[in-house]
Amino acid sequence: MKKIEIYDTTLRDGVQGEGISFSGEGKIRIAKKLDDLGVDYIEGGYAASNPKDMAFFKTIKKEKLQHAQIVAFGSTRRAHIPVAEDPGTQALLEAETPAVTLFGKSWRLHVTDVLKTTEQENQSMIADTVRYLKENGKEVIYDAEHFFDGYKDSPEYALATLKAAAQAGADRVVLCDTNGGTLPHEIYTITQEMQQIIDTPIGIHTHNDSECGVANSLASIQAGAIHVQGTINGFGERCGNANLCSIIPNLILKLGYTCLQNKEQLKRLRATSNFVYELTNMRPNRKAAFIGNSAFAHKAGMHVDGIRKNPQSFEHIDPAEVGNERRILISELSGTSNIFLKAVEMGLNFDKSSPEMRKILHELERMEKEGYEFEAAEASFKMLIQKVLKAHKPFFELNGFKVIVEKQKNEGPCLSRATVKVTVGGEEEHTVGEGDGPVNALDDALRKALIRFYPQIADVFLTDYRVRILDPEEHTAAKTRVLIESSDGRNTWSTVGVSENIIEASWEALVDSVEYKMFLDH
Repeated sequence: MKKIEIYDTTLRDGVQGEGISFSGEGKIRIAKKLDDLGVDYIEGGYAASNPKDMAFFKTIKKEKLQHAQIVAFGSTRRAHIPVAEDPGTQALLEAETPAVTLFGKSWRLHVTDVLKTTEQENQSMIADTVRYLKENGKEVIYDAEHFFDGYKDSPEYALATLKAAAQAGADRVVLCDTNGGTLPHEIYTITQEMQQIIDTPIGIHTHNDSECGVANSLASIQAGAIHVQGTINGFGERCGNANLCSIIPNLILKLGYTCLQNKEQLKRLRATSNFVYELTNMRPNRKAAFIGNSAFAHKAGMHVDGIRKNPQSFEHIDPAEVGNERRILISELSGTSNIFLKAVEMGLNFDKSSPEMRKILHELERMEKEGYEFEAAEASFKMLIQKVLKAHKPFFELNGFKVIVEKQKNEGPCLSRATVKVTVGGEEEHTVGEGDGPVNALDDALRKALIRFYPQIADVFLTDYRVRILDPEEHTAAKTRVLIESSDGRNTWSTVGVSENIIEASWEALVDSVEYKMFLDH
């Protein structure tokens, strides 16, 4: 099987994306995760750009990576400056990485309008810098910036710049679709032409401005490229870079290439994706192919029935191959198959045509008419099953709660205070909580009331809180649906509450969230 080199540029090109930044320690942690995943190259940053990137190169040398090579990124020398005196080139050497990636101009427009130099001088800049870095013992990967736009403008000149890098000793020449506007058929044809002309192994680097970043990368590989660059989760400037979380499984599972050290590492893909999302403080893309939360989520009753009989009927791969899992959604489209599989998940064992199944389906339909939605609140649905089957034992009994929101004149924030009375095992607890808002105060008071009896709830924290108005024509008297997402650091679950009173709806979702944690631990 043909080996494709995986080159990750999340730490350099990825951070050019809007709202994305990593601390120095965060970059080290991501690099170690990428090494665990099995990528071949990790681009650590732009050597001449900022102190944080140079600090990364210094620190990462102390880490014992299993496989990946760290790469420093930089540009060709400046026009009319000897390469040995060029600050950017010297910064690449100071990074002390075994490999360096150098970008140069392939498009005449950039040579004349951006670099403000001649076409011949640009070729000399490319050749001089590649040759100098090779003489200093570096593996040199040459990124031909804007190559496809340059080729469409002048095939002769774009090819001349590529030859300048190859003849100077570049180990890889990478064709870059920097503006992201080229389509797969063009990528395939041009890559194939270059592969026939250039002896140096060819790579591909695409951006996603036409929503073709992954398709373009795969097309280039099928045309002969053996090296692909991209980022985890497709992070990058504008619309992002080609997404390695889609490229890697497509190469291995669909096209039969090898690109990690072993296929078992592919099972770390989803965890790696979520780890990078976590360090950017961004919510994962639920709809992402292969690794998204919805990638193997099934909702329609016929689909779920097919999945139950043979997973291949509605899944293009086994979710476990990429570290994901199948999810069965519960909604107005649900049939008995959905509910049956949810019951199996909970360890319950009864027949699809049993009276218990009919009871659960009837209660589901009744509650959905009232505005409940369990598609995004699986924990609440699992609790509902327990209640309908009379298998649920309440962990506490509510005696009452009160919430006060107070504003003093026009100065300072609103103050929220909640009192909660509950009974646990015959003992009554009466607690007061404060928070930034009424729901936060209610959550604080409930935790205080239960912590003595159920210390495990100290691990639970809210990760999301959403409110939906169900009947907006009722204005401020409208019924509201509250969805709460919670986590204990290991598991994540969602719960729902519905009421004309937003505080009561929030209370319902909070109670389900806390009880589900205790249900998990029992």
